Amino acid sequence: MNEKLTASPLGIYRAHLAERKLAYQYSPQAGRAVFFPRLVCPFTGSTELEWRVSAGQGEVHATTVVHPREGPPYNVALIELAEGFRMMSRVEGVDPHSVHIGQKVRVAFVEEEGQPAPLPVFVPQQEEWT
Repeated sequence: MNEKLTASPLGIYRAHLAERKLAYQYSPQAGRAVFFPRLVCPFTGSTELEWRVSAGQGEVHATTVVHPREGPPYNVALIELAEGFRMMSRVEGVDPHSVHIGQKVRVAFVEEEGQPAPLPVFVPQQEEWT
């Protein structure tokens, strides 16, 4: 993946998504995860950011159900990943009203027309993780 070294942070993120991997950056100076991908650490101002791949396990931190004028309702969820970052997504495979705070989830990827890469979504995690 040497070509990734010269790509933009968004390009690198999308390249990982194309491989069905949820990538994030890590700031050694801050000692914490950085997400959404960027050029500069928001905690220290450092440009030294490492790319890592998430195990994809998380927990619903917040959720709401959107009722569009046309089409079925769907949820929008803030997912806290085990690596210490949060991202907006949705939980699929269950009734949107049943998604709840604290629910264990794992990443899945969906192809949507017009999107440059697969989108990370989440599905309920059946077994417990630590």
